Amino acid sequence: MSNYPYRQDREELKELLRQFENLKSGKNHSYLEEDSFGKIIDYYDEKDQLPLALEAADYAVEQFPYSSDLLIKKADLLIASKDYKAALRILEDSAILDKGDVNLYILKTDVYLALDRQEKAATVLEAALHYFEGDEKIDLLFELADVYDDYENFDKVYDCLKLVLEMDPSNEEALYKICFWTDFTGRNEEGIRLHQAIIDEYPFNELAWFNLGAAYQGLKLYEKAIDAYQYAVAIDEKFDYALRNMGDAYLRLRRYKDAIEVLQRVLELARPEDVIYEAIAHCYDKMKNYAQARFHYRKATHLSQENSQLYFKIACTYMNEGAWESAIKNLQTAMQIYRLQPEYNLAMGQCCVQMGKVEEAVLYFGNVVKVKPKNSSGWIELLACLYQANCFEEGVEYVEHALQFTGGKPVFRFYKCAFLLATGKTKEALLQLEAGMEQNSRLVKKLLELNPALLQNQLIVDVIARYKKKHK
Repeated sequence: MSNYPYRQDREELKELLRQFENLKSGKNHSYLEEDSFGKIIDYYDEKDQLPLALEAADYAVEQFPYSSDLLIKKADLLIASKDYKAALRILEDSAILDKGDVNLYILKTDVYLALDRQEKAATVLEAALHYFEGDEKIDLLFELADVYDDYENFDKVYDCLKLVLEMDPSNEEALYKICFWTDFTGRNEEGIRLHQAIIDEYPFNELAWFNLGAAYQGLKLYEKAIDAYQYAVAIDEKFDYALRNMGDAYLRLRRYKDAIEVLQRVLELARPEDVIYEAIAHCYDKMKNYAQARFHYRKATHLSQENSQLYFKIACTYMNEGAWESAIKNLQTAMQIYRLQPEYNLAMGQCCVQMGKVEEAVLYFGNVVKVKPKNSSGWIELLACLYQANCFEEGVEYVEHALQFTGGKPVFRFYKCAFLLATGKTKEALLQLEAGMEQNSRLVKKLLELNPALLQNQLIVDVIARYKKKHK
């Protein structure tokens, strides 16, 4: 045996290419074997020399018109050349010679997909499934799954992958793909049964355990999901996706310490990602450990500098501690990225109120209601701010806008009552109070939060008491 097989192959190919050139030029009555033509075609194809590959295929088919292998190679090249009708004719000729080549059906499928005839492509593959078994049938099922995906018949994608796993329960490609499609189609209960059956036969298949956990998680059965992920990690301790999902399940159960522990292991195993740092920060945030929350949010910002939400979340940790100036600095960073985001403007307004900067607060709350006029929270903050600033006339005007944009929400009847009282329009104020009490009496607390001193106003007290007495 030669010590240099690759050199030998290279020399053989070089000789075949020389013979092909002689054949084209008509020298020496050159003749090439069927297998030799296949090697020449493959060589040109791999070198992306499509015209030469097609030329070789034409010579090959002329010399060996009954070779289904060569016909299929030529059809493949015609598809690459986008000559779909010619490719289809060649494939029909090949089918007469040999219906047992799986590539025949895969290439036909490629043609119909290229012609935007997805249903015809599916029909070809569905019929072909009856002719094949084993690996070839599995290849066809994967092709069919892709076709169904292409024309959005997603349940049938799942069905194809399920059939693959029934034939080959350890098929990694199918296990990876079906996890997504189980969630996407919502067939979690079916997914649980399928993967439990696989685990019964192959108890050390970590992908099956992972998919079982994901199916349980899709049904919000987080405890069972965690158990399945733990088995997956026991089989493969470096299975970082199982740890990620386990961390998410712990988070959903509000088991924040457990979630942090698992997510820290993810950081040790895989390249650091902003979403993992953010999830850890969220856990610390929920545990009111704001310093650690900030530390991990900042880690996330190093990996995702344009994510304004991270700076907003850092600001919220400062707001929870009453550190208004630090909160404002981070909100300003967030707003450099997304200036008119209502959530950021709302928080900035709240910080300004706490620092006594009422006029600035009004501007920020104004931005909120401009962007989201149908949302009550912005109007409530704006009106409360105007009341605090003794801008009562403006308050009457803005409360009318609030009622108009929010479809007359009863909370604004109470705000209107407060502003009208402050401008001396007592009779109109009482009418608004009565309307508000009629719509939702519990919201009277909003009026009293705005000005607790109104409990000393006998007219207000009488309306509230009369309503309560009336509805006992």
